[in-house]
Amino acid sequence: MGRDEFDPEVFMTDTTDKAGAQPSFLATGRGKLTLTLLCAIAFLDFIDASIVNVALPAVRQDLDFSVQDLQWVPSGYLLTYGGFMLLGGRLADLLGRRRVVLAGTVLFSLSSLVGGLAITSGMLVGARLAQGAGAALMLPGTLSILTTMFKEGGDRAKALGVWGGVAGGASAAGVLLGGLLTDGLGWRWVMLVNVPVSALVIIGLFLLVDGDRRSARRASFDVGGTVLVTGGMLLLVFTLVKAPEVGWGSVRTIGGLAGTAVLLAAFAVNEQRHRSPLLPLSIFRVRGLAVTDVAYLVAVAGLASMFFFLSLYMVNILGYSPLKTGTAYLPLCFGVGIAAGLTPRLLARTGTRPLIVGSLLVTGAGIFWLSRIPVDGAYLTDLLPGLLVTSLGLGVVFVAITTAANANVPPDQAGLAAALLNASQQIGGALGLAIFSAVATSRTDALIADGKPVPEALTSGFARALLVCSVFLAVAAVVALRSANTRGEASGAETPDPRPEALPVK
Repeated sequence: MGRDEFDPEVFMTDTTDKAGAQPSFLATGRGKLTLTLLCAIAFLDFIDASIVNVALPAVRQDLDFSVQDLQWVPSGYLLTYGGFMLLGGRLADLLGRRRVVLAGTVLFSLSSLVGGLAITSGMLVGARLAQGAGAALMLPGTLSILTTMFKEGGDRAKALGVWGGVAGGASAAGVLLGGLLTDGLGWRWVMLVNVPVSALVIIGLFLLVDGDRRSARRASFDVGGTVLVTGGMLLLVFTLVKAPEVGWGSVRTIGGLAGTAVLLAAFAVNEQRHRSPLLPLSIFRVRGLAVTDVAYLVAVAGLASMFFFLSLYMVNILGYSPLKTGTAYLPLCFGVGIAAGLTPRLLARTGTRPLIVGSLLVTGAGIFWLSRIPVDGAYLTDLLPGLLVTSLGLGVVFVAITTAANANVPPDQAGLAAALLNASQQIGGALGLAIFSAVATSRTDALIADGKPVPEALTSGFARALLVCSVFLAVAAVVALRSANTRGEASGAETPDPRPEALPVK
């Protein structure tokens, strides 16, 4: 089974998948349960970035939020999620993946409980900040467990296909689940629902994932690098979140970006000099890793904003309820699942690069279609076609990019590679909302100043933002032309790591 000890002879003679070999780990009942568990953890993390959005009006009324402070309910999660992502990934590699994922899940669960029972606005924002930190500990370690437990080739491609489907559909599912819970049990359950699910996750981790050996010595841990990169990431995400409110040309925004540059430059110098760096710069020698992460950052900037502006359009212009808004995304969820399920087969034939480029262009075309929304729009003619086209691209792009970003990465850096990919996602989401909110607001304000009705001005602002989102997807496709073309296996043109990715987690 995939849990057996590694046999060097089997690896060197490449007979693992030949006739007579033992069945793959994914073919076993335990393998399927393990994949389900890992994807459930990812789903928890991904969905909590969007599940609160449709609950915000009820949250504001119940806890007496100001309009300005209400943004910190979604933004607080993104701030610590993105800020601590690299730290979470490296801790998973050094201190043990299961150990760090368990710690993150406990923090995530406790903060969800506090948030669900919050009696003040500050209490809820504090819970969201802690929840994001917990998620940052959970996600990189979870993805690195997946890439090390499921061997390269068929198992890994299938596992990443399921993971990509979860990632692609989670944002839409978050809106749907948020609407169901808010209209049914009340807004507090968008937080409280995490508690029983987290309890099941903790039990599953003990039953299905072996413990790791701790590989880091306290004396060699890169404390300086940890402080610098975490501070830099927190400052960057905070600056991007606040930029639409204070202005891109304000002293606060420029100072925040300059401070981020200084901290990250100091971090790079520290990493070159430290014996045991938090972020070994050698990881960027993995062919195509940096390009893939950059393409993902640019793509997510457009994708995250698409959900944001479409939801605003449905609620504020079409008058949809939270439940109806969430239900409107159901076809997209189904489309993402179908496309993600087909992607592993396509990867085996074409490799990642054609799929990444093609799916980004298809997704951009779908968002371009959605950018034509009118004031008196109808779901069947103005939203559904664009959502279906977008879903086909989304389902492919998440699987292909995740596969490319984790290919040829040594097992002892799997958590770091996962953290880099997910940090790209969080920074991209924050960057996109900052940029496109300014685009939409500028367009809306200009039209209102010209005497246009508010619904028309708002719709035009949303449409302009969606148009720029589609441009970002096209730019991401151009960047991805430079990515490595991999099928999830080590290429002969690259320097393979002699250690197999299939080593069991201990």
